[in-house]
Amino acid sequence: MAARVVVLDRVLAHYGPETKEARALLRGSVVRILDQAWSKRHAGTSQLEAPSGGEGLLDKVQELTPKDDKQRLLQAQATSVVLGLGETRWLQYAQGAVSLSMPLLIVLVFWLTTIFVSFGLFAPANATVLTSLLVSALSVSAAILLILELYSPYSGLIRVSSAPLRGALTQLGN
Repeated sequence: MAARVVVLDRVLAHYGPETKEARALLRGSVVRILDQAWSKRHAGTSQLEAPSGGEGLLDKVQELTPKDDKQRLLQAQATSVVLGLGETRWLQYAQGAVSLSMPLLIVLVFWLTTIFVSFGLFAPANATVLTSLLVSALSVSAAILLILELYSPYSGLIRVSSAPLRGALTQLGN
């Protein structure tokens, strides 16, 4: 998304000064996305709001009246990039929804607990067996935690970084 934002800004800058409004709209959209997905007040929620406002940017790009072939090409490229940004934004929204099946998770935990209990029942009680069971249980627990963390990419311990989009924001308007 960050690369597309910078490319769109550069394409609009090359088009000419009549794209000032569209570039300001782009900057506002990026600030809104950063605020929604990575702000402190949204840190506890995993559900993102549905994207809005992107149509305004598309309308601004389509309202441009090219004077020559160069501007016509730049307008077509800008339209393509805006549509790509919209698609990326909707994908971000769709991936923000938690789609983990709780019954599946409960069955998985029950199944793994049963396996480890049976290992403990049939294995001799010594330090090596207890250590290996503990390490194995911790490994499986860490794997389940990792799977759960990957279902919420904008909150939790493991997150998608906002650094590329913040870096793109600093490049806008230059």
